[in-house]
Amino acid sequence: MNIFRLAGDMTHLLSIVVLLLKIRTTKSCAGISLKTQELYVIVFFARYLDLFTRYVSLYNTVMKLFFIGTSVAIVWYMRYHKVVKQTYSREEDTFKHYVLILLCFILAILIPLEFTVIEILWTYSIYLEAVAILPQLVLLQRSRNIDNLTGRYVFLLGAYRALYLVNWVFRFFTETHKIRWIPWVSGLVQTALYVDFFYYYIKSWKNHEKLKLPA
Repeated sequence: MNIFRLAGDMTHLLSIVVLLLKIRTTKSCAGISLKTQELYVIVFFARYLDLFTRYVSLYNTVMKLFFIGTSVAIVWYMRYHKVVKQTYSREEDTFKHYVLILLCFILAILIPLEFTVIEILWTYSIYLEAVAILPQLVLLQRSRNIDNLTGRYVFLLGAYRALYLVNWVFRFFTETHKIRWIPWVSGLVQTALYVDFFYYYIKSWKNHEKLKLPA
């Protein structure tokens, strides 16, 4: 594992810690898209089914269990916690995420890594993760009050994907020289979706202003 992969994993982990910290300490999920969180639950379950069939390392297993467990916990808080669920921005979280679920599944069947159940589901998770942030970004555009923890959470998610792009470039030149079109193109699409957010986040941080995205 190279330093860029490790940094990406730790940034991803930190983003989830920040989100859980926000929910648990403030007893609020305002500004967080439940639909994006539900998409991540699907992503992690589809990607990590090999948890029961293939052992890679203790690190790999622990990270898989962490992402599955925390994604389910976040959705539980937002749907069922008697205090947190009352703060959910339902009126602003209106993105039709089922369209993404369906289109990505069709794409995974048409263009999988391999034509096996495990690989089709893995490919599906890659495609779905690339666009899972869309409901969250749309909600933030509609929100007039983006708190610091929510902004930091989304920024860390985007930073994790950017670090993975660097990881892939590094591995291409130092390891196998193998082109992996599915994760590369999906990763580029996913990172590109954050570019606008990155600009306004860094601008607000630099000017000591409240983060606000253009509608």
